[in-house]
Amino acid sequence: MNWPFEWQLGWRYTRAGRAGRRNGFISFISGVSMAGIALGVAALIIVLSVMNGFQKEVTDRMLSVVSHVDVFDAHGDALPDWKAVAAKARQNPAVLAAAPFIASQSLLARGDTLRGALVRGIVPEEEARITELAARVRDTQLSALQPGAWQIVLGSELARQLGVRAGDAVTLVAPSGQVTPAGVLPRLKSFVVAGTFEAGHFEYDSGLAWIHLEDAQRLFRLEGPSGVQLKLADLHAARRVAQELAASLGPDVKVNDWTHTNRNWFDAVQLEKRLMAVILTLIVAVAAFNLVSTLVMTVTDKQADIAILRTLGASPRSVMQVFVVQGAAAGVLGTLVGALLGVIVAFNIDVIVPAIENALGIAFLPGSIYLISRMPSDPRWADIVPITIVAMILAFVATLYPSWRASKVNPAEALRYE
Repeated sequence: MNWPFEWQLGWRYTRAGRAGRRNGFISFISGVSMAGIALGVAALIIVLSVMNGFQKEVTDRMLSVVSHVDVFDAHGDALPDWKAVAAKARQNPAVLAAAPFIASQSLLARGDTLRGALVRGIVPEEEARITELAARVRDTQLSALQPGAWQIVLGSELARQLGVRAGDAVTLVAPSGQVTPAGVLPRLKSFVVAGTFEAGHFEYDSGLAWIHLEDAQRLFRLEGPSGVQLKLADLHAARRVAQELAASLGPDVKVNDWTHTNRNWFDAVQLEKRLMAVILTLIVAVAAFNLVSTLVMTVTDKQADIAILRTLGASPRSVMQVFVVQGAAAGVLGTLVGALLGVIVAFNIDVIVPAIENALGIAFLPGSIYLISRMPSDPRWADIVPITIVAMILAFVATLYPSWRASKVNPAEALRYE
């Protein structure tokens, strides 16, 4: 008996097999198993695509505000000769631009309202070459940041919390005070709000403020910038370039890339993605192993057929192959249908979700609560292909025991009551 005949017989059993009430129930269970595999595979592809979309969306918004690589003094002091550091860093072909900055946690006050914020001293023209957000507002809000003008640009949410708008005054409280005969007094300076920016990332919209670099040096009494920020040609190469710069710039500086600065957030996202993949893979595994019960019932129902095949000369291996084909066909069909469904939904989720929201009259991601008001999706073949392969492997493994049990059917015992 050759393989094509075993394939045909296994495929026949997969479709329906012999007519009968009990066999109809078996076919129903087989269909449910296929549907379970399809839904599990589709859910896994859709969920991972949405998580990839959220990660990409937040990363893009984050990198519109922060630099790819920051260079600091190794001892935490200012960089008085920052131009030499920037020039040496630009010798690396991966570095596109460099700009000085001062960063300090401070308090902003307006009447009785106090808010903590990261105050960054920048040179507007240089900053515009580093971050997308600064380039977007360079000719509007940032143009007012001139040395000695004591102007400040606030994040939109920070301005809302302070209750200020362009032209209003806010008081900046420096973290380190000045020593007087009466004790240590905080350093206060009044700034005029030149405007606001909206990065689309709540952390920066509610906790970031820009002032001119020279004003920051005077206020914080520094001899130079806190560090130099760099823009790279490829942001995904930031970790490698940071290691190269650390080696070339020497031990007097410390180099941090954007993945290190935001390590906790990225580690949390990766952990959540792995856990979600494991949970949904278990759902696929449960659906795949439903094939075990289907094939066990099929073997019980087809014992007479198995006995006849054995009597006609079929080997136990051939009988086992028949049921492996049946189970594997159900698993492959379920996996392919699920993968196709998952890919279609993942690539069209920006159309499907709004249609559901309009039909039900609800919003899954209200803009007033969540950072992102639309459902993002970023399907990646690096996720889709392994999901499909693993589902097929699980379905194949689930067929082995029932198929082996079918090969052990004794023809004489099976035909005794027929």
